[in-house]
Amino acid sequence: MAHSLLLVDDEPRIRRVLRLALEDEGYQISEAANGFDALAALRREPPDVVLLDLMLPDRDGFTVCREIRRNSDVPVIMVTARTDSHDVVAGLEAGADDYVTKPLVAKELSARIRALLRRVEPASTRTSDLYVVGDLEIDVGAAEVVRDGEVLPLTRTEFKLLAELACAEGKVCSREQLLSQVWGYGYFGDSRIVDVHIRRLRLKIEHDPATPKHLVTARGLGYRLVN
Repeated sequence: MAHSLLLVDDEPRIRRVLRLALEDEGYQISEAANGFDALAALRREPPDVVLLDLMLPDRDGFTVCREIRRNSDVPVIMVTARTDSHDVVAGLEAGADDYVTKPLVAKELSARIRALLRRVEPASTRTSDLYVVGDLEIDVGAAEVVRDGEVLPLTRTEFKLLAELACAEGKVCSREQLLSQVWGYGYFGDSRIVDVHIRRLRLKIEHDPATPKHLVTARGLGYRLVN
C-alpha cells in the first residue's frame, strides 16, 4: 500500500512539480495551500507524512506545526528556503522531525521521506524489550513510555531516539551514532537535530528538565540514559 503525503505549500507550481515527482516515487499526495486547509486535511484523513513549508499566507509553518503536535504524532518535515540556524532550530522545537531546504531535489526528498518512514515503523526485532530507567518504563514493542501509570506524549521520532539510548544501557551515544541510527544520515546529517530532540525529550521525561537526572550529556561525547 502506498504511503500518503500531505504537501503544504502556497505556490501552485511547486506543489504541481513535487506532486508529479513524488507520485512517480509511489506516494499518494494530497495538497493544502495554507495552514488552515492543512489542519483541516489532517483531521479529515491523517497522512503518513506532512511536508510543511515554513512560509504560508495565513500562518507560518512554526504555528501550524505546533497545532499539529497538540493532537498528532504524524511525522513532519519542515521545508525552508533559509538555512539560518534560528529558523532550523525553531522549526525543530515546534515539533518537526526533520527539515529540508529549497530548492528541493525530488529524489533526495524522497530518500529523506523513506528514511523517516523507516524510522517511525515499529522495531519488530525488539517486540519484547522493556527498559526501566528510574520511574520511566520504556516499552520498545508497544512504542510507549509510561511514568506513574501515564503514557507520555512522545512523537515517534522522540520515542525512537529514547529507545536507542535505552538499548545502549547506560553507554554514551555520540551525535553521529544517533544521526545514523535514528535519522539514517550517517555523518552527513545536522547534529542540531539531535540536540533539539534531546531538549524536547527532557521536557517530557524529566521532572526538572534544567537539571536532568536520566537523559544526561557526556560533554564532548554525546548523550546517555541513566537510572
